[in-house]
Amino acid sequence: MANDVCTERPLFGGAISCSFPARFQDVSSIREVPDHQEVFVDPSRDESLIIELLDLKNEVEDHESATWFLRDLAIEQDASDSVVVEHSGIMELSGLQYGNVPVPAMTAVGQLAVSKGRQGRRAENIVRVYLANIRLKNVSTDVLITAYEPLIINPLSESARTVGAGVAVPAEQSGCLPVQEVFRLAVSSFKIHDWNLFGGGAEA
Repeated sequence: MANDVCTERPLFGGAISCSFPARFQDVSSIREVPDHQEVFVDPSRDESLIIELLDLKNEVEDHESATWFLRDLAIEQDASDSVVVEHSGIMELSGLQYGNVPVPAMTAVGQLAVSKGRQGRRAENIVRVYLANIRLKNVSTDVLITAYEPLIINPLSESARTVGAGVAVPAEQSGCLPVQEVFRLAVSSFKIHDWNLFGGGAEA
């Protein structure tokens, strides 16, 4: 039984919020994080959650957007191997609306072989990636919510020092909410409190 305490967390100075377990720590208190990102990690499990604001990719079709961003992520992280495990699904965000219409979040799940920082191919871990793309067309913004779940930790990875090498311990065994559920909660609870964050002051 998961004993994670989940709380609503302010993002981007309180302009946005979403809920996820308190065990995920704000990385900006440890190192600098780009202004368009909020990054949270649970170092004891090597799990992470990233919320990112990007310029809207008008050339990408809505129904393909989550898998497009997932493949783009694999290229950006120089993954030696990547596969889309689950093609785009759709989650409705009841807390976020244009007029009276809930905004959908396109989702996709992938598996990547990636190394930490610049450790190189010899230190690659196998991770499952959950990605949601929320398309805020009225403010020309693509929101990405991405959660990383380690499946196999390479003995040469710096992660092995913290969580140990080999197959990652399942969340349930550690009394934690599985990353898939952390991801679903973060996406479904996503709210915008101040549209001025996006520059135009547009109202939903």
